[in-house]
Amino acid sequence: MKKWTILLSCVFALFMTSMANAKQVELDKVVVIVNKGVILQSDVDIAMKMLKLNAKESDQKLPSDSVLKQQVIDKLILDKIQQQEAKRLGIHVDDKQLDTALSDIAKSQKMTLKQLIASVQKAGISYSTFRTEIRHEIAEREARNALVRQRINILPEEVNNLAKVLANQTNSTVEYKIAHIQLNFDEQDKLKVEKQADELVNKLKSGTNFSTMAYSYSKGPKALSGGQWGWMRKEEMPTVFADQIKMNKKGSIIGPFLAGSSYHILKIEDVKGLKTVAVTEVDARHILIKPSIILSDAGAKKELNGFIKEIKDGKATFAELAKQYSQDPGSAAQGGDLGYQTPDSFVPEFKHQVETLPVGQISKPFKTVNGWHIVEVMGRKQVDRTDAAMKNRAYRILFNRKFNEEAGAWLQEIRAGAYVDILKGDGSNDS
Repeated sequence: MKKWTILLSCVFALFMTSMANAKQVELDKVVVIVNKGVILQSDVDIAMKMLKLNAKESDQKLPSDSVLKQQVIDKLILDKIQQQEAKRLGIHVDDKQLDTALSDIAKSQKMTLKQLIASVQKAGISYSTFRTEIRHEIAEREARNALVRQRINILPEEVNNLAKVLANQTNSTVEYKIAHIQLNFDEQDKLKVEKQADELVNKLKSGTNFSTMAYSYSKGPKALSGGQWGWMRKEEMPTVFADQIKMNKKGSIIGPFLAGSSYHILKIEDVKGLKTVAVTEVDARHILIKPSIILSDAGAKKELNGFIKEIKDGKATFAELAKQYSQDPGSAAQGGDLGYQTPDSFVPEFKHQVETLPVGQISKPFKTVNGWHIVEVMGRKQVDRTDAAMKNRAYRILFNRKFNEEAGAWLQEIRAGAYVDILKGDGSNDS
């Protein structure tokens, strides 16, 4: 009888375990099928928690969960497709790269890593889950960068032309802090969306929080960042933004305006100007003596002190001694002259000397990784590097603009080309 009791107890225990597991599986059900992968309810729950955590850290109000959920699912679908692209490309994010990213996140939130972990756990997210999510984000970013860069072609003429334009407006160049709402439409509901856009603009002009509206309604790439694009110059913005901004003031609401199959609304949250680029260049000359098996550090130092005495006594010139004794072949032929250069181009010890020595004064012997030196600063001048900086900036502007435009197009293409099946709560297809 006892054997049956034990057996029944075991069967009952197994039954309860299977029921518990069934409930767990039921709770973590498939929400969306994306190609050969799935998005689970737990994925949605974690994304919601992380979004709320970010909003809390930035003191940002969010709309209701029902409004956020669809936005989160849309974002998770794109994330899943990008993760699949990263896997196809063989992108692997190692622990060192992940740890660096987590440290950067903590610093950006003005926290220690320990405080960040505590904050994440307080929000109901395990640290291992958080690490996995960040690892996925890094892989997605690398895949996106790799594939979008292939679509970008910048011609030298484009850089030169834009650099000339920038040079003409250096003093009046302005940066804008941009927020954006994008409302997409099909032809049959264009008028309805246009009316909605007008209503949103009226609310925004009446003081409604822009980020909350972006979280609730925007279908743009920055929707789940409250529509925030951050600081951008006009030349860096997507063309659809740049064409609408005409030196607008802080707080301006622009739109709604039509571009493609979307209505757009912009807000200029802040504005600031830029300055020209100027650097100090130093004309210096030096004599280098390298220690060897025969010549010790003390011997090299003594030899250089002897050169200083010869120069002061008028027995030889700096240039003559450099040509005869310096072991830097490149400058020795020029009497030790290095020409005008920025101090940053030198090793730290040499940089310190050329930055601090008065013009015309010879330094005491000092040591660098190259050997022992004496150096004389012959002149300093301020150089306008705006032209070179403008070309660099022009390239970055063109790249950023094309990257943002191509990234948006690429995301639309991979989304359109993916098999996506959003399931209803009862497991049936969502029509």
